[in-house]
Amino acid sequence: MDERESLYFDTISLADSEAAAAHRKSMSQSRNTIYHSAVDLAENEGRNSLRLGAAEHAALAWQPGYRQSTALEHLRETGGGGDHTDAAITAQILALQNGRGHLPTGIGVGGGPGRNAAGGADAGCGDDEVSRRLLRNSSTISNKDKKLPITYSQWKSRTYRRFDDGNRSVDFVLAYNGEVQLEEHRRKREIFEANLRREGLQLEHNKVQRVHFIKIHAPAEVLYRYAEILKIKVPLKPIPGQEQIFAESAHEFKSCFTRMCRSLFSSVQLNTALFPEREGRIHLEFSRNYLDLYDKEHPNFFDASTRYSIINFILQRQHFVEGEETADNLGVEKLVQDGVYSCAYTLHDKDDRDRLLKEWANVSKWKNLQPLDQIKDYFGAKVALYFAWLGFYTQMLIPISVLGILCFFYGFLTWSNDPISRDICDDNGTIMCPQCDRSCDYWRLNETCTSSKFNYLIDNNMTVVFALAMSIWAVAYLEFWKRYSAGLVHRWGLTGFNHHVEHPRPQYLAKISRSKKLSGKSELQDENGKRPILDPDVPFWSIKFLPNFTSYSIMILFICISVIAIAGIIIYRMAQRASHSILGSENSMTFKVMILPMTAGIIDLIVISMLDLVYSSLAVKLTNYEYCRTQTEYDESLTIKNYVFQFVNYYSSLFYIAFLKGKFVGYPAKYNRVLGFRQEECNPGGCLMELCMQLVIIMAGKQAVNAIVEMLIPYLMRTFKELSYRHGWHKNNKDQRLVPYNQFTEDYNLLPAENNSLYAEYLEMVVQFGFITLFSLAFPLAPLLALLNNVIEVRLDAIKMLRFVRRPVGMRARDIGVWHSIMTVVTRIAVASSAMIIAFSTNLIPKIVYAASMGDPELNNYLNFTLAVFNTKDFQVEPLLGGSQFVNETQCRYTEFRNPPWHEQPYKRPMIYWKILTGRLAFIVIYQNIINMLQGILRWAVPDVSGRLLKRITRENFLLREHIIDYEKQHAMQQAQMTVNGLRQRTTDTQAPGYDDATTFV
Repeated sequence: MDERESLYFDTISLADSEAAAAHRKSMSQSRNTIYHSAVDLAENEGRNSLRLGAAEHAALAWQPGYRQSTALEHLRETGGGGDHTDAAITAQILALQNGRGHLPTGIGVGGGPGRNAAGGADAGCGDDEVSRRLLRNSSTISNKDKKLPITYSQWKSRTYRRFDDGNRSVDFVLAYNGEVQLEEHRRKREIFEANLRREGLQLEHNKVQRVHFIKIHAPAEVLYRYAEILKIKVPLKPIPGQEQIFAESAHEFKSCFTRMCRSLFSSVQLNTALFPEREGRIHLEFSRNYLDLYDKEHPNFFDASTRYSIINFILQRQHFVEGEETADNLGVEKLVQDGVYSCAYTLHDKDDRDRLLKEWANVSKWKNLQPLDQIKDYFGAKVALYFAWLGFYTQMLIPISVLGILCFFYGFLTWSNDPISRDICDDNGTIMCPQCDRSCDYWRLNETCTSSKFNYLIDNNMTVVFALAMSIWAVAYLEFWKRYSAGLVHRWGLTGFNHHVEHPRPQYLAKISRSKKLSGKSELQDENGKRPILDPDVPFWSIKFLPNFTSYSIMILFICISVIAIAGIIIYRMAQRASHSILGSENSMTFKVMILPMTAGIIDLIVISMLDLVYSSLAVKLTNYEYCRTQTEYDESLTIKNYVFQFVNYYSSLFYIAFLKGKFVGYPAKYNRVLGFRQEECNPGGCLMELCMQLVIIMAGKQAVNAIVEMLIPYLMRTFKELSYRHGWHKNNKDQRLVPYNQFTEDYNLLPAENNSLYAEYLEMVVQFGFITLFSLAFPLAPLLALLNNVIEVRLDAIKMLRFVRRPVGMRARDIGVWHSIMTVVTRIAVASSAMIIAFSTNLIPKIVYAASMGDPELNNYLNFTLAVFNTKDFQVEPLLGGSQFVNETQCRYTEFRNPPWHEQPYKRPMIYWKILTGRLAFIVIYQNIINMLQGILRWAVPDVSGRLLKRITRENFLLREHIIDYEKQHAMQQAQMTVNGLRQRTTDTQAPGYDDATTFV
């Protein structure tokens, strides 16, 4: 017998048979019903043979052709199939007669010989003996205790995510370990559940297995009451005149260009049969006074996410200790932390989830649009806005990715026209100075031929064009997102929602109650004793300052640790001698140009990931220490602390290469040193190539690490948890398995959904946004990498939330929060970053100054112009040449603008250096002002809310006010008419014969 079928026997009710004398006959007649259940199990869920235990199944499961036998096959193989069926039903009857709520899975379910229906009480009795005993005792059962069972399929369909009556839906589930019977925990559960019932919630217990579940249902009265408290907007019934507003908006939207785009991209449109387009509705904050005005049949009227958020609000604010009702013994989160409940979660909906898995959370649907309305109904507005933002961001990457590809191809097409790489490759006589002390030899300039050609791919005439386009694109993306999200938020009825509507966090109230300075302000004496019924004002300097100061001080400490770690990697790069024994000859160009930067980048990625892991967990504890009143304030505080650290952690090594490396090296006679090591030098073509390599390693490596963390680890954790509960690995007793036979037992094995579960997803994408805006100048294909990653990321995030994570509680939101402000700041920093990279890390300004000063627009002698001459007798530290072929060299070249040794001021800065520096500084100022002006014009030209939407909101508000006024007038007239009718009736009664005024008065 399958374990799920056994649970079916344990749960169905057996009562009201026609006659006690006909009991044996009814049992025999029910055999076909039981067989039908076994057929269902054999076809749909065949697993767990009756004859083998978990260990034997595990051993046989790897053998070719092995298949576990089902209940039907076992009954057919044994001679007494009817007796086994009757025994199973009779065992349930006896269990009910004896007052037991459920029947252990002992009848042949992994029990083997020596186990009976009571779980193994009569050792040595086989299944036939069990059947005979149960059948002999079955004649003592009265008529009212017998009833033919329904089939397993019918029972499962009726109770899959509903109460046992099959009518009330399960809106929330609490779970706890039924084997742990601590009196304190039991008492807290009783008080907490009693308070939930007083709030109007309906509860039903399920104690069939080791883990006990409490199913919660919120009736309409509770939803109405709390929807009014929480100021939830719901759709109204059609209002006369709204069709005209919607028709005009649709006409303006469906322009010729829009229709053309829809026809061109019809293949990416949603399947309207599965995701029909919603009709427009006007939304109004819920009020029981206007109950007749709301469209109760609309999908957005108390959808699942709204119901779950209301129930979660109630659960977070119920006490579980009598007589000491303080904020410290409040809420289900505290009960879960204390182990009273193992978890509290909402349920996935099988039909909706399967539809979303097929059409949305599917990598093969990568090019299709997202069903945002259905995502909002399923997960809530906060999650839906994340996926809307991620999809919009991914689409906006397409044009800038195309431009990056064009810039890259331009470099390939004009490869042979670059005078610098051409001169380097054709040069045979230029000897360069050693790049380290003592151990390094002289080297020929043409050894960098290949690297100079690759450097030209990212440092060419299109570099400035790409930087300009990237700066404009970043602002356009942010402005158009605000415009796009405003339409979504209005469609979902969240216009005007802000964090002031949110109620205080229970954790915030608990901190206030524990504070001696605030406890008196937060509690008032009423007839029930002291209760936290006020939300006091918390002063900043006396209360909030110390936690905030401590939190941000630790953040700065970790930032310093991150900078020190990056500095250590830089020292590693400088200490080339230490790498000699590992990576081979450090004099080879392969080592200097490729191996050393790549190994440094990999080490940098490992250090970044380790610091990220440590600080992320610490940031949560620091934020818990602060006084964050609402969940929005909490999320923003956590986000800011984390992102500031991540900004330094991920970008500091790139900033070093872009702005510091090779800028303060000195010259061979006087090198600038750090801890005795010479500073790193750039290749003759510049440091942009190394910046490109570092960017690709960190960006691609981070995306790979995130993919593993987000998908592989949750999958492994869920699989291990399912196998542990299914096969009882954590117990010696195999009967203690958790069999998933309905929605709440299946979701129990999923990973918990946290309130800030989207933080990691937002952080990953915003860090990526920083990579492509701050440094994509060094690698024009970075937007393309981001685009390819995000196309898959959307689907992987959807799969993770639908398959591996419990359904999160729906939360309202009107935007993506502080992340938009962070990206705005990054965009402003990116303008300065691009200007400085172009000015100091590319050859643009030196080329312009050289062409203007030397009259050589073809740049034929530009390479020689950038190389200074050094006399080898002036070395500060003589190199140990040994058997080198360059022993007799008297001169070498190095990349700098300095006077030659025969000049009257040897090795000093020439006038051309100051001209180039002036040109670089002037370019930074001019570039930033031009870009800032263009960005300002774009922000002004693209308003946050479109004029069409503003006009629609204005007209809807006017129509709504008029509709409410008319409703109030009609209601007042009805009340007046009822009053008049009442007075008339009373007058008629007073005029009636035999009317006794005194009696009437009494």
